[in-house]
Amino acid sequence: MATLSVNINKIATLRNSRGGNNPNLIKTALDIERFGAQGITVHPRPDERHIRYADVYDLKKVIHTELNIEGNCREQKFVELVLANKP
Repeated sequence: MATLSVNINKIATLRNSRGGNNPNLIKTALDIERFGAQGITVHPRPDERHIRYADVYDLKKVIHTELNIEGNCREQKFVELVLANKP
């Protein structure tokens, strides 16, 4: 059976373009879970133009579904992020 994991990168892009924390990425992820998704997907980039590395640590603390982290495994910072969060 297929499961739904929602990518929240565009929410982070919108937040970053506005400055501050609106829309709230954590609240959005929790709402997505509440609406029935089985996972949250993020794709942090080295330039952090949408999901920031700090966002991944914050999300890991609060979500209860699968955390899917996509990225470039040749980037040492990305590998460290994945190892620290054990998605």
